[in-house]
Amino acid sequence: MPLLLPAQVSLTTVVDLAQRNSSAVKLAQADLQKAQAALAQTKDAFVPSLIFGSGLPAFHTIGFMPGVPATFSGTVQSMAFSLSQHEYIGAANFGLKAAALSLQDALEQVALDASTAYIELETVNRELDAVRQQEAFAGRLVGIEQQRADAGVDPLSELLQAQLTAAQLKLKRLHLETRAGTLNKQLAVLTGLPAGSITTDSSSIPEIPAMKADDAPRTTSGLQSAQMLANYKQKITRGDRMSEYLPEISFSAQYSSTTDILGVLNTVDEYYRKPIPPVNFSSGFQIQFPLFDMSRRAKAKVSAAEALRATIEVEQAQRQNDVQIAELTGSLRELDTLAEIASLKKQIASEQLQAVLSQLELGNGAAAGPGAPPQLTPKAEQLARIDERQKYQDALDAGFDLSKARLNLLRALGHMEDWLQELHAK
Repeated sequence: MPLLLPAQVSLTTVVDLAQRNSSAVKLAQADLQKAQAALAQTKDAFVPSLIFGSGLPAFHTIGFMPGVPATFSGTVQSMAFSLSQHEYIGAANFGLKAAALSLQDALEQVALDASTAYIELETVNRELDAVRQQEAFAGRLVGIEQQRADAGVDPLSELLQAQLTAAQLKLKRLHLETRAGTLNKQLAVLTGLPAGSITTDSSSIPEIPAMKADDAPRTTSGLQSAQMLANYKQKITRGDRMSEYLPEISFSAQYSSTTDILGVLNTVDEYYRKPIPPVNFSSGFQIQFPLFDMSRRAKAKVSAAEALRATIEVEQAQRQNDVQIAELTGSLRELDTLAEIASLKKQIASEQLQAVLSQLELGNGAAAGPGAPPQLTPKAEQLARIDERQKYQDALDAGFDLSKARLNLLRALGHMEDWLQELHAK
């Protein structure tokens, strides 16, 4: 089996592959094709259908044969006038729009899932680098504490505390490695690429805009699709109600050809005053007036109930989206502040580490005497390094949480397409 080497893949490529490989997108595409065929079917009711037929009797006919014996026949049929059918055509148009918007919604959802997983994998990989550095610092700290404990400078509890810190960092590294493996598998499933073959590229991730609830909200593709589906069912209801009392006109024409050979196999000419002509043609319009049809009335009631349900579902989806926008807007304010705090803590830890390194190199600047601060030891350096890497990881976590919330708010506000355009322009 050849060795699989990971390659750097941009976020744009991951999103494109995920959209092509997604089962949800493929199902939405199949629904779109079905809606296109359904629209063609409703329109084709007015297109004449042409049916040809031919046949001969198998045995000699005994008695009167109903119908005109024909060796060749052709029939043309079509609907000529129907107001209810026009409503069905309008319904099919709404159904096609609903399917197209549903496909757009599926594409946006896949893009959101792929983008979130990709950004999280980039964050986790950075955290893994930081925690491995922490483990190296913790290993040095354990060695220092071992020497100090053996010399009787520090109690055994300090050594145990250093060992505990090293064990906790090992557990954190294992947790991050597991999470990175899960994200790699998730991206492999989304894109169809082999697991472990994707290396993230931080430069391919564009800045996620900080949106607010009142920043030009739009109706999402999912909500528009639901509204089109409700319109579809309302049109179906109108068509079913019209079919209860409005007439329909259909057109038909028939051509048949007979041959003398039929006289050998049947005696139908004996029952008519004149022989049946070899060529026969008839055409006409048929008008149907529905006077009383309980099945049509029941069907209209079913359609009305489905239309009412679809309308209520649209209202419910809109309310849920409004609640989600409100929740995300509130969370974003908190996450933005948390990210700012984490960034400040990271800067403080970095400055404290520089101060420790300076004191270790130059001394604390105070004379040795009563009340003077003690001289820092290599132990303080390792602790400062571990703390600085921890604050760096906290800032990464806060930044990812903020990015994830911003992406979800973009989708809830109907601006996911803007993000995708920016992504492809990156």
